[in-house]
Amino acid sequence: MNAELEATRARLSLVERELLQLGTRHDLAMSAFRFDEARDLQQRITLLEHERAELIAEVPTPAPPPPTAHVRVAVGSSGRRRPRHG
Repeated sequence: MNAELEATRARLSLVERELLQLGTRHDLAMSAFRFDEARDLQQRITLLEHERAELIAEVPTPAPPPPTAHVRVAVGSSGRRRPRHG
């Protein structure tokens, strides 16, 4: 199970890296008015986003952190007043 989890995490990392690169390429294609290239990139991005969602569903969510103890802090005067400068 641990090896499968590590493989899933590794694939997820690769997919996310590729999505980042494709997103950049898509933006560049759009700004250069290369709409056919941008459309092809968008189709690839859509497929990878679906794969990413499936991979995320396979990876268990981390346990929430333990609750922290609340510390009371007293805020008040020390009995001494500072002179006002005006």
